[in-house]
Amino acid sequence: MKLGRPRLHFRRTDSTNRRARELARAGAPHGTIVTAEEQTAGRGRQGRTWAAPPGSAVLMSVVVREPSEVLPLAAAVAVCDACGRLPCRIKWPNDVWIDRRKLAGILVEGRPQEGWAVLGVGLNVASAPEGLPATHLREHDPDATVLDTLRRLVAALDVRLAAPTDEILADWRARDALVGEQVRWDGGTGAAAGIDETGALLVDTGEGRVALDAGEVHLLR
Repeated sequence: MKLGRPRLHFRRTDSTNRRARELARAGAPHGTIVTAEEQTAGRGRQGRTWAAPPGSAVLMSVVVREPSEVLPLAAAVAVCDACGRLPCRIKWPNDVWIDRRKLAGILVEGRPQEGWAVLGVGLNVASAPEGLPATHLREHDPDATVLDTLRRLVAALDVRLAAPTDEILADWRARDALVGEQVRWDGGTGAAAGIDETGALLVDTGEGRVALDAGEVHLLR
């Protein structure tokens, strides 16, 4: 079943991920999407707030049945696909950057043991959050609109969620924003060395190579 149907759209809601989780628990089929013009309690990873002026961003959550291990990676690659020729890069685990400024964020939540996940995407189209190193599509493409971007994103996700794992890993690695960079995390510092077959971040430290499968990393500037 293709993504995008059924679709539930809100002018204003607390969180598209929350609404999508409710639908998933109630048996909504794979591909169901929830969109909104405005969120009052949007969240990113690590409990951060995701805020955008009404009508300025793609705010979307998708119900995914039988999610793959690389779902977050596939989603990040799909966001890059939806942005066409713009020089998008992916900052592990799944933020999309242009020139080291955040364009989009991805949040995956769900119950793998019950065979479902909710994939949330927030993509800045007409403005970017203040006080952050962020960007938006119109800064690079003045003709960008939320509706057209949403359509491209749904189409890209439809393809990427069905793609083989090795293809997703290769295309993610081709857009890796951290490889070769010095990074820090809660536990150490080192040089980012790409991702392994599960999507864990590999980091070379003075004591050897470690694999980070969760958490946040930051560039050492």
